[in-house]
Amino acid sequence: MKIVAFQGEHGAFSEAAAFGYFGKRIKTLPLESFDKVFAAVGKTADYGVMPIENSIEGGVLQACDLLIESELKVIGEFVLRVHHCLIADPGTRLKDIKYVYSHVQALGQCRKYIQEMKFIPIAYIDTAGSVKMLKEKRLADSAAIASEEAAKMYGLRILKKGIETDRRNYTRFLILAKKSDVVDSFVKKNKGGSIKVALTFSTSNKPGMLYDALGRFAKHGINLTYIQSRPILGMPWKYNFYVECQLNGGNERFGETLGELEMGSFNIKLLGYYKSCER
Repeated sequence: MKIVAFQGEHGAFSEAAAFGYFGKRIKTLPLESFDKVFAAVGKTADYGVMPIENSIEGGVLQACDLLIESELKVIGEFVLRVHHCLIADPGTRLKDIKYVYSHVQALGQCRKYIQEMKFIPIAYIDTAGSVKMLKEKRLADSAAIASEEAAKMYGLRILKKGIETDRRNYTRFLILAKKSDVVDSFVKKNKGGSIKVALTFSTSNKPGMLYDALGRFAKHGINLTYIQSRPILGMPWKYNFYVECQLNGGNERFGETLGELEMGSFNIKLLGYYKSCER
């Protein structure tokens, strides 16, 4: 049975993404931090699941940093529709709530509701973890923001469903493995499908260098779907760029693009090929 690591407690959205991608016949391994998920893959877990961006709050920057630093490979992605619930102890009424706990991303995704209700948001390590904490501490003046599954799992009451700011609230997760089982043969077999590539590169601090790098993709008709700049530690004002691009049958053109980037000394690091998941 495959073991899949994720950040958070059982009932977290990352665990739901793991089941969504692999199916129910897996064993999930909850871990307290993103760093520990990366460290577990290839040791105590076969795969890892990591959120990379949300349709409301944008990129998960720590995930980008870890991908840049790590030797793990991206082998897939899963897009999860995220429904947030306001969850509290069965004896707590809506008018009693002063504080609301959740992961910082979830708090951001529900910012409008939190402001309307005049709750005081408190960042916690995980959405499901905040529900578990409420159950253990029985905070009468507090609630958590998490999934309906988390409320059921820990026996707490849902006071309100669908409190996310935008109903089209999606989080995209990446599937990580120690070694990529997706090689050139995968790309050749999927010429007609939608294939994505994840990679990182850096540029020298000269005028036009980033424009030059991105222009190589445009030249060969490669669509960039995501780009995030991250500072290089110990080198102030210099950056690594985490990039995802979609091939849509243009596999040979991507090979040409990659060759030009390598010749241009852009310090390319290829993180993996994987099938695109729209929903």
